[in-house]
Amino acid sequence: MSRFEESLSAGLAARGKAARFPVALYVLAPLAAILFQVYVPRFLDALSYLELPLLVAIYFALMRRKPASGAVIGCVIGLAQDALSPHPLGMNGISKTLSCYFAASLSLRFDVENTLLRFLLGFFFYLFHQFFFWSLSRGLLGQQADFPIPQTVISAFLNAVVAAALFSFLDRFRRED
Repeated sequence: MSRFEESLSAGLAARGKAARFPVALYVLAPLAAILFQVYVPRFLDALSYLELPLLVAIYFALMRRKPASGAVIGCVIGLAQDALSPHPLGMNGISKTLSCYFAASLSLRFDVENTLLRFLLGFFFYLFHQFFFWSLSRGLLGQQADFPIPQTVISAFLNAVVAAALFSFLDRFRRED
């Protein structure tokens, strides 16, 4: 068996495993991300583009590899974020639920341990989240919100860079099933 075939079979075997984390991490990481989202942009406006609660939710959804678990994680983190934000309750909850459901579904098909793939997923799911949030604002709330495409793409790129680093950091706490 060639070296490539060995790495491919090892990747396929590892793909089906769901990662587990300490219970405290499931509470502390989203809480820290939400508090960062709420308070840090008040002091450093340059960091207002970061969507850390989304990145943490996407990470847990990708690593759990179960779409139902991903949806619950996204819902809980999104509703907690809504409770502390000026947005109507449920807007982030719905957007993050769908983002995390699709992220967990993708993790069943692809090996999400690759840093480049994590970067691309962070980029894509940030865009998806922002577009869906915008759609909900227009459709459900009837708001005439703009969707600034260049600014959103730049923010997606910056969030993807942060996602790659954040995912590597959170990997240190992972325990395999």
